[in-house]
Amino acid sequence: MADLAVVFNWSPRDMDDMDIEELARWREKARVRHEAQHGDPDNEF
Repeated sequence: MADLAVVFNWSPRDMDDMDIEELARWREKARVRHEAQHGDPDNEF
């Protein structure tokens, strides 16, 4: 949930009604967005 809060600027209240599957889908979207903006940490060298 912290990933979503940072990437999408969401509060915990914004995520309260989401089930675990929905949170997992949004977490993946957050990962993709973060990597697009900051690069893939596994490919820095």
